[in-house]
Amino acid sequence: MANRMLRIAVVTETYPPEINGVAVTISRMVEGLRQRHVVELIRPRQNRQDIAKDGLTLQEVLVRGFPIPRYPGLQLGLPAKQRLIKLWSQQRPDVVHLVTEGPLGSSALAAARKLGIPVSSDFHTNFHSYSQHYGFGWLQKTVAAYLRKLHNRTDATLVPTQELRDTLAKEGYQNLQVVARGVDTTLFHPSKRSEKLRLQWGVVGDDDLAVIYVGRISAEKNLPLVLRAFNAMQAFNPNLKLILVGDGPVRAELQRQHPGIIFAGMRTGEDLAAHYASGDIFLFPSMTETYGNVTVEAMASGLAVVAYRYAAAAEHIAHGENGLLAGFGDDKEFMQLANGLAIDGALVGKLRRQAHQTMLKLDWQNIVGEFEQALAQLTVKPEVHHVTPNLQPATDPNLG
Repeated sequence: MANRMLRIAVVTETYPPEINGVAVTISRMVEGLRQRHVVELIRPRQNRQDIAKDGLTLQEVLVRGFPIPRYPGLQLGLPAKQRLIKLWSQQRPDVVHLVTEGPLGSSALAAARKLGIPVSSDFHTNFHSYSQHYGFGWLQKTVAAYLRKLHNRTDATLVPTQELRDTLAKEGYQNLQVVARGVDTTLFHPSKRSEKLRLQWGVVGDDDLAVIYVGRISAEKNLPLVLRAFNAMQAFNPNLKLILVGDGPVRAELQRQHPGIIFAGMRTGEDLAAHYASGDIFLFPSMTETYGNVTVEAMASGLAVVAYRYAAAAEHIAHGENGLLAGFGDDKEFMQLANGLAIDGALVGKLRRQAHQTMLKLDWQNIVGEFEQALAQLTVKPEVHHVTPNLQPATDPNLG
């Protein structure tokens, strides 16, 4: 823990009520930091009614933004270097933390470097992996180079797992530090299970199982594998229902093609917690995550998770004990594991119980403490000033 109260400038292009993993994570971090420090939150204005908060421990600065293509409701912040230089010259933060790597984040880095303020950054989203799903795969190398250059100009880049740290180190990233992520085990809890909701889904008997996916309904999430796996599972156990929770650009087409699937739409708070806990099996075949908050939320809710062996799943699942892991990208193994759960209710029950128990250790208070310590260390280290190259901001950080 920091020994003194710090003034921490947090720069992010997404924040609640926007719904994505980055927004959820940074809001929990900010709320935790506010208990002991002053947080200056710099973000795009989300709508015309958006008013900056100005409290004792949370002071918001709203900047202009523009919509992210294919991500309705999310904004990219426009560059604000001169405004931030003026702001931070008048009241200097002890450290600047960059959450996203878009134009706002890039300009904040330039402003902090100009003033000699320590800077840390988060690596949240595999943007260069997403690019192939959105019609600009030819930009992948350019974007990857941009991200590496930006993060290497900060004094520390925080990543959620040791696996990601090792991967980025091989790609030339420097000053990497692991700070885990937490999960709200009070909100996401098996006690939120709703028999009424299960009946609405048509899950009625002891042998009936609800198969759940929670997340963005979009190309980069590898949803065709969910559909293939579920169809194979139904061949073994016809008393299965598939529920997709979330929204996104391919939802309408999937809903048209698969009328037998339950599309629950976007859910938040207690409603989301009830949808998680009312399921039995969680299928998560995404291969573009840096972490995957939904994995730990599903585990905390008491679901038997099938996922690839990477990101949050690799970090927290012991195969066969509290979940099931397929080799990264091995569709056949993923489907075999899912099929096994369709006919083994005893295994489903065991995995569900153990998954919840595993998540109890990921208390947000401990995680915020790690984050706070990482920031505090930068304020006492000898300052390292990086030469400022002419960075071109990424056009779309594809938050997720």
